[in-house]
Amino acid sequence: MTDTLFTSLFVAVLLVTALFKLWLGRRHQKHVQAHREHVPAEFAQQISLAAHHKAADYTVARLRLARIDILLSAAWILLLTLGGALQWLHSTWTALWPAGTLLHGTAFLASIGVLGALVDLPLTLYRTFVTEARFGFNKMTLALFLADTAKSLVLAALIGLPLIAAVLWLVNVMGAHWWWSVWLFWLGFNVLVLLVWPTFIAPLFNRFTPLEDERLRGRIDALLARCGFRSNGLFVMDGSRRSAHGNAYFTGFGQSKRIVFFDTLLETLEPVEVEAVLAHELGHFKRRHVTQRLIVMSALMLGVLWLLSILMEAPWFFHGLGVSAQGTAMALALFMVALPVFSFPLAPLMSAWSRRNEFEADSYAAEQSDAQALISALVKLYRDNASTLTPDPLYSRIYDSHPPASIRIHHLQERLS
Repeated sequence: MTDTLFTSLFVAVLLVTALFKLWLGRRHQKHVQAHREHVPAEFAQQISLAAHHKAADYTVARLRLARIDILLSAAWILLLTLGGALQWLHSTWTALWPAGTLLHGTAFLASIGVLGALVDLPLTLYRTFVTEARFGFNKMTLALFLADTAKSLVLAALIGLPLIAAVLWLVNVMGAHWWWSVWLFWLGFNVLVLLVWPTFIAPLFNRFTPLEDERLRGRIDALLARCGFRSNGLFVMDGSRRSAHGNAYFTGFGQSKRIVFFDTLLETLEPVEVEAVLAHELGHFKRRHVTQRLIVMSALMLGVLWLLSILMEAPWFFHGLGVSAQGTAMALALFMVALPVFSFPLAPLMSAWSRRNEFEADSYAAEQSDAQALISALVKLYRDNASTLTPDPLYSRIYDSHPPASIRIHHLQERLS
């Protein structure tokens, strides 16, 4: 492939993808607004028109912000590549350390991440303190936001910098088949994160206290016994410090598995509904969705690293993306920037797979708990999280990891009949 041809292909795919995303968002917005004045019949008894209005308006507000994000991301990618920002950063760090050294490569890649975070910061602040606050979801103070940001930066430095250096070192010393070594290192790192996240990292940001409600604990213990799930404890997380949104999840690996409930979830749902929601989450575990996702993501990562090993030897890959400097660090930078541009077609496939898993988890929950309780819990969560009940079908198929509310509820109701 020639430099010019790859440049043309890159720009064309970037622009077409951005325009398609903008069109999808606009289509979704029109569909939601068109159904704003009428609550779907199957939800009319549980969702008020005012709540339906709030969900529609919240969806539209998020879509408007998403349009800015799409345009900003496309502009940032062009600036980094054809705009010369990557080449400038590479040359700037060369003034301190020779190109090709671990110090140079680590500093170069880390600086790209820092600049990307700074570019995202205005939208993050607006999303948190304007959009989320406008609809009553944001509970975070500016002081807490700054504290979270500082902690994230420290963790990124303590974990990210050695990680970058290790990858660069492996690529440089392991020869032509370095991608196998990096892949194994990546697998080991992910397992380590699963082990240490619940007990060492997550508590840096949130407070986790043992579940004290004995009635609910009894229900949960009985559910865990039925499902054959062993955990390292039931915990309540102070999610209300940051957001009014509610959730429940299990985290960890092996003996470190924990079940976590947001305090906002426990305030909203009845014990039988909490049990049903947790049964759904356990359904992902029992149907091996977590294992399947790890296997697929590991296989994809291996393929991605193999592809990177090919592109690292192709001058047109570097020149076509606007840089003259070559080498491991620059190849990694260009690949991280270019991969999302070309991987968008995978989005609907991953979304479809995720929705299928959600149906399976719902079915499992209906077997192990009260299906009607899961329905009522889902309706409350849709209402309290201002999730639209009327998404555009095409937008939903491409983006949504969960089935639309009406389809999901109908699927559960079929199990009751």
